[in-house]
Amino acid sequence: MVLMDWAYVLVIILSIFLALFLLLGIILIVLLIRVTLQIKSITESAQRTADTVEGIVSGISRFSSPGIIASVLMKKAKKFTRKKDR
Repeated sequence: MVLMDWAYVLVIILSIFLALFLLLGIILIVLLIRVTLQIKSITESAQRTADTVEGIVSGISRFSSPGIIASVLMKKAKKFTRKKDR
């Protein structure tokens, strides 16, 4: 009879620990989902920022490339006309 009482005590203790671990697991899963959603939000924001910067750089490169080419050609033309004048 005493052995049966200890078995019930062990079952109760194990049940309490199982319920505790189950509760902690649920809490950790909820926190993990929240962190995952925040990481997703941050990565989407970083992607939008990268796309914006890429657009700005491509816009600047469209305007700066002809300007650079024109300035190089003007320098070459000035050098050519100076040599021709001598």
